[in-house]
Amino acid sequence: MLDFNTVYIMAYRQIKRFFRARSRVIGSILNPVMWLIFFGLGWSSLFKAPMAKIMFYGLDYMSYLAPGVLMMTIFMSSFIGGVTVIWDKEFGYLKEVLVAPVSRTASIIGRALGETLTAMLQGVAILIAVLLIAPLLNPLGAPLALAVGLLVALSFTSMGITIASRMKSMEGFHMLVNLIMLPLVFLSGAIYPIDNMPLWMKGIAYVNPLTYGVDLARWLLTGVSQMDPVFDLTLLLVLTAVMIAIASYAFNKATIE
Repeated sequence: MLDFNTVYIMAYRQIKRFFRARSRVIGSILNPVMWLIFFGLGWSSLFKAPMAKIMFYGLDYMSYLAPGVLMMTIFMSSFIGGVTVIWDKEFGYLKEVLVAPVSRTASIIGRALGETLTAMLQGVAILIAVLLIAPLLNPLGAPLALAVGLLVALSFTSMGITIASRMKSMEGFHMLVNLIMLPLVFLSGAIYPIDNMPLWMKGIAYVNPLTYGVDLARWLLTGVSQMDPVFDLTLLLVLTAVMIAIASYAFNKATIE
């Protein structure tokens, strides 16, 4: 049976750690805001022609981009959150967790939930911003879009923890995560439609889990979808369950040398 007290303590620790790192809080908000301002507003001026709206399924570019930036913010924050596992390895805290008389599964689920909630706090801040600057977004879809973000965050937090559990240095983790993260963002439909990609790139985009989170969030906020929203949701639910199971297995097998 899952130890909910351990889950709560680990989740609380991750949230408290996040707010103590003020540079991380500020950076996590400013980074997507800069995407919206310099990328969104900049490119919006180039896509004002009626033919350009056809490419973005009847949306202006800012309204098309906004759900993608929301999911990108949640994804990046949650994925890179796995680095805290390596920090705990270096400073000895992870050894205390591994030898403590509590369930490792509860510990890792609590850690994942904590990182997920910090990613969601950033997502809420960005969602408020995009609702103010993107004219065609539906505010009524915002709560469900955040629920989609929760699944994305939990999936990629678990993935980041799995990777970090197998690595020994923060430098190596950041190098690998950055190598994975940018292609996932650009091949998710967050910035430009998948339909306009080369055929080989489309194949990669359709096996990218983030694609389905972006597509579902865009459907909830704008009514535009490139795929079946029910399929998007089903895949995200399955992915979340699988990634939590993999992270739990990896953490249960982790050792401190």
